[in-house]
Amino acid sequence: MLANIQGQGGGVPTLHSKDGPSLSVDFELRISLYVSPFHAFPLVIWQNRHLPSYLGPSVSHLVALLILLLVNSITLFLVGITFARTVWGLGGNVTTIESWEIERHEQLLRRARVLGGYLDGPDGVRVAIVRQEFPYDIGIWSNIVQGMGSPNVIAWFWPLSATPRTNGLEFEENGFEDAGITWPPPDPDRMPRMERDYGRDDAFVYSGSNLTSEQEIQAFKRRQQNDYEQRADYYGIQRRRPFHERYDPDLKDPVDEEEDADTASQSGSGEEGWQDTGGNRLKDFGVDEDIEFYDEDDIPISELLRRRKG
Repeated sequence: MLANIQGQGGGVPTLHSKDGPSLSVDFELRISLYVSPFHAFPLVIWQNRHLPSYLGPSVSHLVALLILLLVNSITLFLVGITFARTVWGLGGNVTTIESWEIERHEQLLRRARVLGGYLDGPDGVRVAIVRQEFPYDIGIWSNIVQGMGSPNVIAWFWPLSATPRTNGLEFEENGFEDAGITWPPPDPDRMPRMERDYGRDDAFVYSGSNLTSEQEIQAFKRRQQNDYEQRADYYGIQRRRPFHERYDPDLKDPVDEEEDADTASQSGSGEEGWQDTGGNRLKDFGVDEDIEFYDEDDIPISELLRRRKG
C-alpha cells in the first residue's frame, strides 16, 4: 500500500493500476494472504499448553517465544490490515491515491455547492465544479477479474500465477461519463499560474529624463532589483493560499490569493493536494508535492542545483 502511495510522486513502481505498472495487486494480495496464516503459528503452541513440562520448551525458549509472540502479533495485525485494504481496493478497483482523489472531488463539490457551483482558480479564473463518477469501477466481479488477471478462482490462490499483462496506460471504463471527460476532475488548487508579460515594449522609459549620470545608475539598479524580485527564483516557489485561508466563511467573500514567501514557508502547506478524510497528504509519506504543482522545466538550473544541495 505504501508502494502505491510513493509511486505517484517519486517515480517508484506502484501497484498494477491507473497509477503505475510493475507490482500487481494480485501479487500483493497473495503475499498478504499467505503471510497472515503463517504468523498464526503461535496458536499451535497455545493449544499444546497443557502438555507435560518435559515435552515443553526450556526457559530460554520461553523468553524467545514471548518476544516472538509480541513481534508476531504486531506483524499479523499490520499484515491483516494490508490484506483487508487490498481486498477492498480490488473490489472497487480503487488505489490509495484514487480514493484520495474521490474524497478530494467530494470536498470540492461541497465547496462549490456553497459558492454557486464555481471555485476560484489562480489568476482569477472561475472553474465550474461538476460531479464526476469514478470511471474505472466496472463492477465488483469485473474489478476482481481485472486485478487478478483471470476469472479462475483457483488460480487466484496459486502463488506462481502469472501477473496480468498490461501496458498500465489503458483501462476499461464503466461509461458513466462522456469519452472526453478526464480523471481526476479539475482542481482549482492544483492548476498552474499563467505566465505574466511584464511589458518589455516600454522597458526603456528613462531615455528622456533629466537625471545625472549617477542618478541614472542608481535608477537602473533599482529597476534591475525590481525585475529580479519579479522572477520566480527570487522568492522560491510562489504558492497560493489554502482554501480555508482564501475564503472567509463569515463574510462569504474571497480574500487575496497572493501571499509572500515568508508566509508560505511558515505555513508549510501551500496548495491543497490529495488529502484523505484524516487529513493525510502525500507529503506525510515523504512525497514531494511540488512536483505535482510545478514543472521543473520552468525553474532555472541554478535553483534546482541549490535545492538538491540543500
